[in-house]
Amino acid sequence: MEQVNILVVDDDREIAELVEIHLVGDGFHVFKAYDGREAMRVLEKEKIMLAILDIMMPGISGIELCQRIREKSNIPIIMLSAKSTDLDKIMGLGNGADDYVSKPFNPLELTARVKSQLRRYTSLNPGAKQHTESEVTVRDLTINRETRCVTSYGRDVKLTPIEFDILYLLASNPGKVFSTDEIFERVWNEKMYEANNTVMVHIRRLREKIEMDPKNAEIIKTVWGVGYRIER
Repeated sequence: MEQVNILVVDDDREIAELVEIHLVGDGFHVFKAYDGREAMRVLEKEKIMLAILDIMMPGISGIELCQRIREKSNIPIIMLSAKSTDLDKIMGLGNGADDYVSKPFNPLELTARVKSQLRRYTSLNPGAKQHTESEVTVRDLTINRETRCVTSYGRDVKLTPIEFDILYLLASNPGKVFSTDEIFERVWNEKMYEANNTVMVHIRRLREKIEMDPKNAEIIKTVWGVGYRIER
């Protein structure tokens, strides 16, 4: 079995070491970095499959580091923050992160999130396995499940793993309306126990990438009070 390398970036060494202990206990190989520059050096040298980034760090912040990673890679990114406001969550997710965990956190919950993200990254969309064709075309959108390549209006679009899975779920079920809870449960493959705007943030990011005019979306439609769909 291939070794799974995870990068943990936090200027609080005790937290970084705590996360390492639990991840190593689950069979992962962990690289630690205590600032953004050190993290970039690790990313250049090692094959990292998932990154856990603290938002508040001196020098290069977790948000900026997330943006830099997204310029070159679509590996899953989980943000950590001592702040738990919606604004911080929106900033993290809006800059390319796939998930967000507030400090203090339960290490077992974090490792569960890590496993969930890795399952999504290394396998096909769990919410759309019934679809046998490798390519889906709806309106001006083409999605290849095997290569995970997306084109919209003739343009190549770079998506994060979460964004791809949400888009594939909607596009492979054209006309079907999915609530935010249903999208979360199908894509994250876990129950949503409390209301949050995680799905809404990802939908907004998707529209910015695939729509000609994100404010007047033609591909991903909002069904007010219900959810989202892609028209047939």
